[in-house]
Parts: sequence; C-alpha cells; structure tokens
Amino acid sequence: MTTTERALLTESVHATLREQIFAGELAPGTPLSVPALAAKLNVSRTPVREAVQQLINEGIAVYTRNAGAKVDTVDDETIRAVFEVREVLDGLAAYQATLHATRQHIADLSAMIADQRALLGERPDQRRDARLDLDFHTAIREIAANKPLSEALARLDGQAHLYRSDMWTYDDNRRIAVDEHQRILAAIRSGDAAGARTAACAHVAGLLVRTRRQ
Repeated sequence: MTTTERALLTESVHATLREQIFAGELAPGTPLSVPALAAKLNVSRTPVREAVQQLINEGIAVYTRNAGAKVDTVDDETIRAVFEVREVLDGLAAYQATLHATRQHIADLSAMIADQRALLGERPDQRRDARLDLDFHTAIREIAANKPLSEALARLDGQAHLYRSDMWTYDDNRRIAVDEHQRILAAIRSGDAAGARTAACAHVAGLLVRTRRQ
C-alpha cells in the first residue's frame, strides 16, 4: 500500500467512525478498541489506530491509560462552554464572510436556506436537520476564508454533536433556526458586517438554549 493509499484509507475510516459517533451508533462512553473496530470495518489496525487518534485530537474521543480510547461524554456544563466559545467565533466568521462574500456566495446561501425552509413542511429528521444547520455555518466559515477560525469551529462542532439532544425533533425549533439563518444572510447581503456578527451570535446563543431544553 502506498503512502497516498494509506492516507485515503485512514481518512475513510475516520469519516466512518465520526459519522457513527454523531449518529449515536457509537454512543458516548463506548470503547474504541482498535482490534475490534478493525475487524468490524474489515481493515488493518494501522488506519483505525490513526483514525482514533484523529478523533482524540478533535476532542471527540478521549484516552486514559487504564481504559484506552473511548467516545467522549459531554455534559450540560461542557456544552454550555462549547457554545459560548462558538458564539464568539461564529460571530467573527459571519463578520469576515460579509467582507468576502460574492454574489455567487450569497446565491448559494440563499439556496441553502430555501431548501431548509422547504423541508419545514416535512416530518423532522434530527440527523438531517442538524446537518443542514451545520452545512449553513460551514459555508459561511468557508466564505470567511480564515483557516485557523474554521479549524477551531470544526473542533467545537464535533464536541457539540456528542451532546444528545432532541432539539431538532420540534417544528418550532426548526422554523426558528431557519428564520435566524435568514437574518444572518440578510446582513451579509446588505454588507452589514456588524449586523451579521450580531445575528450569528444571537443564533448560536439561541441554539444553546434550545439544545439544553429537554
């Protein structure tokens, strides 16, 4: 196996494990045994070991000397801290995105919101609706074109996904999120960077409240 092939395999294993964790198939606290996962995924242990290390680096898994690696657990206090930092950084991303956004960027964001609004008439799908929200924020971060900022937010997103919440099963929460996305976009479209920051910060603060409201 070439170095490139090995890197691609590790990337594939990492993506698979990350998706299984976010879907709840590997619940918080689940051991991440390299031999067991390698057998389950029908791959050698090396890419699994490297993928698990990536999950640890991302804050999605933790390692202890006696127990080995396991999926991390996020409690109420941790999720509050995660969202408080994310509120500041997502506000910065929206501010910078306003300064860099082209007409095509704005058109793409508008299409994303239109798709989200069209789905409000369908039954909630927690996995799908959480992904749509993340896709919108990821698009804004990409427009902001600040790699350190995007990397920091990606780590926070990973930790937030570990928190089990039924937020996206309620129609009101879905509608509110889409309306908040619309306000962020309106500010970006008008060139109001400060307004975009304010709207993004308000959205993330609202997400925290709705996430913790069981």
